[in-house]
Amino acid sequence: MTAVADPVGDRDLGPLQPPGDTTGLFGVARRRYLLKLLVQKELKVRYQASLLGLAWSYLKPLVRFSMYFFVLGLVLDLRGEIPMFALHIFAAMIMVQFFTDTLNAGTKSVIKNKSLVRKMNVPREMFPVASLLVTTYHTGPQYLILIIACLFLGWSPDPDAFAAAVLGIAIMLTISLAVALAFSALNVSFRDFGNFVETIGMLVLWSAPMLYPWEFVAELLGPVGEQIYLANPVAMAVLLNQRAFWVPTVDPDDVTYMPDHLLVHGVVMLVVCVGLVAVAQWIFSRHERAFAEKL
Repeated sequence: MTAVADPVGDRDLGPLQPPGDTTGLFGVARRRYLLKLLVQKELKVRYQASLLGLAWSYLKPLVRFSMYFFVLGLVLDLRGEIPMFALHIFAAMIMVQFFTDTLNAGTKSVIKNKSLVRKMNVPREMFPVASLLVTTYHTGPQYLILIIACLFLGWSPDPDAFAAAVLGIAIMLTISLAVALAFSALNVSFRDFGNFVETIGMLVLWSAPMLYPWEFVAELLGPVGEQIYLANPVAMAVLLNQRAFWVPTVDPDDVTYMPDHLLVHGVVMLVVCVGLVAVAQWIFSRHERAFAEKL
């Protein structure tokens, strides 16, 4: 068997596994060491010749948050509609940015690593999974900023808040994995597919209750429209994150409205997202057969 070349350095990662042992997400789990090297490579490339390095993971969301706060909170004066407007938007922004970052990086992940795809007999799913893990790594500082802000503002979480936080993160991880898998494969077969990513990112931004409160959605769409709106996994993850961090920080009398049975909706959405990962894995496997030829 042929030895696997190290994508980061010159270390020998051992012999290649038979094709049946290296395909799919289970194959990625069996090659965790290689996955770790790919993540380290992505981080090294991103911070190469960077003066601030990881500090950008703090600065960029803070700058974006400041723009939203001053333009929408002060210029348009949405603070009267949304108590603790800065916290409301920041809790949502973490989820929206996580999805859009994974969407962008995941879509390009296979093409960007085409030399490894052609030369190494490893699970091709490893590349979109690595892009997901890199995004997760950069989301940690944002959650740290959010928690510090909540504690400073009087955060009083209840058990439902902790459950909402876990559900929101789980939904975002699974739907982002599904999108990264499907889009990375489709982008190899249809190169113009990557052009849709920016448009999708814009739609996601405005289809989640980040720049407006859930009350607006309920009043505008009605009961049936609410359920259709809640079928958006990103919107559900945003609402769960706001339930975990924004709601326990504001005065209960100022919380205008949140969806009924939010945690139940969250559990159902998580199950659906797990199913979408299976569908995305099927799409990836179907297109993977032509990767070597099309790359």
